[in-house]
Amino acid sequence: MLKLAGIVHDSIVDGPGMRIVLFTQGCPHHCEGCHNPETWDFDAGVSLTLEDILKEIESNPMCRGITFSGGEPFAQAGELAKLAGVLKSRGYEVASYSGYTFEQLLKGTDDQKKLLRMIDVLIDGPYQPEYRSLNLNFRGSSNQRVLNVPRSLQTGTAAAETSARWLCDY
Repeated sequence: MLKLAGIVHDSIVDGPGMRIVLFTQGCPHHCEGCHNPETWDFDAGVSLTLEDILKEIESNPMCRGITFSGGEPFAQAGELAKLAGVLKSRGYEVASYSGYTFEQLLKGTDDQKKLLRMIDVLIDGPYQPEYRSLNLNFRGSSNQRVLNVPRSLQTGTAAAETSARWLCDY
């Protein structure tokens, strides 16, 4: 079971193209200026089975990209890793936001490392209002990075995503 605040279809602001976004419920970061403070409470939201979430995702054949947002997706890393594995096997691109940095996740729990291995792109780091920029796509503050996770894991250091689909900053 996953605890979600909601599911949004046809998002164009949480990654390239039309995407389905899963907003996880629960966040330990409580960033000042957070865009989704209603997702902080771990006891709120609805619990859904992975099967129900997959049915919801597959009901929208136009979207081939999935984004995990929050809340903090890595607070539910075990279940999201299972879901990401199924999605990847069915040809979806999987991206995730996290208030943790890539470096912190490398030192995280086994489930967090497992989820990290299952995603294609990570937008990492907490939202920081002093670095806010309206000229950045897919992130709210310039301290956040858009990372190619497979390349980052291969090299052991954060590697920027370089595909044109993700490089759309003004």
